[in-house]
Amino acid sequence: MMSPDLTQANIEKLAELFPTVVTESADESGAPRRSIDFDLLRQELADHIVEGPQERYQLDWPGKRAAAFAANAPIAKTLRPARNESVDFDTTKNLFIEGDNLEALKLLQESYLGKVKLIYIDPPYNTGNDFVYDDDFAESSAEYLARSGQKSGTGDRLVANTEANGRFHSDWLSMMYPRLKLAKNLLTDDGVLVVSIDENEHASLVRLGEEVLGGASYVGEIVLKNSSKNDQAYVSIQHEYIVFFVKNRQANSGDWVEKKEGLDKIYAAFNGFRKKHGDDWTAINAEAKAWYRQFPASDPVSASRHYTWMDARGVYFPDNIAGPNDGQYVYDVTHPLTGKTVKMPSTGWRYPEAAMRERISEERVHFGPDETTVPNNKTYLANTEFQSLTSIRYVDGRAASKRLATLFGEKVFTNPKDEFLLRDIYRAVGVTGDDTVLDMFAGSGSAMQAVLELNRGAATSSCRFIGIQIAEDLTETLKTARGAAKQITTNAISLLARLDRPATVAEITKQRMRLVYEHLVDDPMLDRGFRVLKIDSSNLADTLATADDLVQIALAESVDSVKSGRTDEDLLFQVLLDWGLDLAAPIAVNEAGSRRVLSVDDDALIACFANDVSDDLVRTIAERHPLRAVFLDAGFATDAARINAEQIFREVSPETEVRTI
Repeated sequence: MMSPDLTQANIEKLAELFPTVVTESADESGAPRRSIDFDLLRQELADHIVEGPQERYQLDWPGKRAAAFAANAPIAKTLRPARNESVDFDTTKNLFIEGDNLEALKLLQESYLGKVKLIYIDPPYNTGNDFVYDDDFAESSAEYLARSGQKSGTGDRLVANTEANGRFHSDWLSMMYPRLKLAKNLLTDDGVLVVSIDENEHASLVRLGEEVLGGASYVGEIVLKNSSKNDQAYVSIQHEYIVFFVKNRQANSGDWVEKKEGLDKIYAAFNGFRKKHGDDWTAINAEAKAWYRQFPASDPVSASRHYTWMDARGVYFPDNIAGPNDGQYVYDVTHPLTGKTVKMPSTGWRYPEAAMRERISEERVHFGPDETTVPNNKTYLANTEFQSLTSIRYVDGRAASKRLATLFGEKVFTNPKDEFLLRDIYRAVGVTGDDTVLDMFAGSGSAMQAVLELNRGAATSSCRFIGIQIAEDLTETLKTARGAAKQITTNAISLLARLDRPATVAEITKQRMRLVYEHLVDDPMLDRGFRVLKIDSSNLADTLATADDLVQIALAESVDSVKSGRTDEDLLFQVLLDWGLDLAAPIAVNEAGSRRVLSVDDDALIACFANDVSDDLVRTIAERHPLRAVFLDAGFATDAARINAEQIFREVSPETEVRTI
């Protein structure tokens, strides 16, 4: 019931004539909208350089400053352990954090600063229907929920990035920018950031990664062919990208290699040819060529289809033997069968004459049927099993979906990432030993399972994972899903209902890992657990109030500094965060003087949060000589008792750092 928006109509007309002048800006409510960059428009209409803002190479968008603020803004949150949802809580080194990944990254800043070898990200693709995180620390939860219209009782900050709400790029960039800034701090000096993305934000991602990690951080990408659809307008998109960044090129030289796929098939086939034809190498070559033709280009075997020859040493292909420089080495070589001089490469031989004679005597030179063909080097497959990480991959996305459906007994997740591909990437970029892998958009849990697959059967690999996933409400997702995705979401909700668990994506992630441990992991030496931690408000109560604000009934609630319902383990993990200690350190529960005492990592930290701490209890703890000790301030009857405790530690264990909360 309104007249046409002539301004927008004019912008559309200008966009047709001068597409480079169209940009994004924010309207009065902060929402992105199409607008015109008038400096660029003046330049388009001028025959000379128009004076304007100083030009510089940068990535900019409406909301960038707010996104930078979101990365730096402090939060009053903590991580609360969930023993009943964990597997091998006391001994596992793996973590699963349930909650907003921006908050999780902030909480991990001290404990894991510079300790994560690889961060994998599979963020929401900016398709117009996906959910992205909306970060605003300048308002309360109630204000935010009222503004965004969300109905989640947990206060999850999720807002649909529909085409009407921008779908341009600004919302997505504002969501990613603070997370990448915080993630960078966690990477080791030789750390790697790996991101799965599609064409909508590929260009933005590369620019954003270079801005956050530095201009030299982008080191390449894998183009992943995972579809054969051909029903799109213009160009049918049949691939995604896996983009790689390194934190420091000087610390990470890029010696990334991977083992070629399909080798077992090739070796088995040639062993069969040898049994059939014996030493008739020509017959083996003919059968090998025919055998390779059965494999499509997408099959890994096809990448080695030039290895068609065999001798007593093994499978090889005739490689170039020409000198790299014109006239490198010039001399005559005799054909072993005809006795005549063979044709020499136009640039001469690669090797000096003595070295060439030795190679011929060892039968490492491949000769043609007569002297008219140039000989070749024999390059053996066994000596070239490893190659640089290749930039083009054929991966059937249905395989990972089928494996996950088999694991759950039904299809519960759309398009999970391939855990074996991720495992191979980890191995190629050098994730080994006790390195840590972090996935801050854990989703179906593929990146977490990939760590287990990396460790399986590898005596030198005991890598750890940290997975982060917000408890996105699947019932809300179901409202916007269509077709097959709707059925898959329904399956997930039904599955979780049978397990009596909340209908969230985080629950699907945790259940996948439980099933992996139960059905797939067969190595008894593996870490078969994960410790679940949930983001929550601080354990400490807000007792700041003036006397006029307090009424008699609230006085009792204002005395205790710890919120009601919080356990000693809740307090322990807040202390671990405050002290910057490993959140996966082993925890032992003991008793001393009939009080619960929590020991972390063989007395690296001892905590007792009892409400009545005696001198005898303090002395018992001090005699264990922990590196750190912490008590509840309210546990001391008087200030004098707390001072006495400090004095006991000075006397018995002066090396112990003592704190109270």
